[in-house]
Amino acid sequence: MNNHYPFELPPLRYSYHALEPYINTQTVTLHYEKHFKSYVDNLNRALEHYPAYQAWPLERLIRQNCRLPFQIQTSVWHNAGGVFNHGMYFNTLGKPVSDNNAAWESGSFLHAAAACYGSGKAFFNRLKECAMAQFGSGWAWVVSDRRGKIRIMNTPNQDTPITCGFCPVIALDVWEHAYYLQYQNRREEYVDAFFHILDPHAVEQNYLTCTSPHLSHNAAPQGKSNS
Repeated sequence: MNNHYPFELPPLRYSYHALEPYINTQTVTLHYEKHFKSYVDNLNRALEHYPAYQAWPLERLIRQNCRLPFQIQTSVWHNAGGVFNHGMYFNTLGKPVSDNNAAWESGSFLHAAAACYGSGKAFFNRLKECAMAQFGSGWAWVVSDRRGKIRIMNTPNQDTPITCGFCPVIALDVWEHAYYLQYQNRREEYVDAFFHILDPHAVEQNYLTCTSPHLSHNAAPQGKSNS
């Protein structure tokens, strides 16, 4: 995906049916081709007549939203957030495998999560609690601070953790469009299914990127954290 205007819907790195049976083909197709794409299209539409901001990368549009013309601040905030969040969500999912415990335990991420929450199981339970506690539409996140400490937090609508100075590692979409076709109002079942298709290799790479000494973090975190 282009990291500046005009933004493009990135190719999905797996087939639409790859997440079966945990998320069915119809749900993935609708979520990706309709909802994700609408955020991309709406962001381009918001920037169309503002060439001075078309070279701004996605994260700058979010972090420095207050510097945009007031006429497009709200639209860019929601749609740039939607593009960023959905990119994170889809890129950390993958085809379910019968046993990926070894992949989780071989990396540094789960050790960091267990250090913060007592164990890997306690960490995943806490993430599930966070996802269930989000009122209405929003996201449950696993993020890293600049020292590599893992935190769990949630954000409403299409808000993102990067504005709080955190680096995202896992994005769990709890908007109803992410699961309603298959699970109706049974969010808990969807969240349980999410853990079966969470790709430990992608999560590990995200964490390593977050803890890279070359990554620039914002100043002191200040946001809603459920750690």
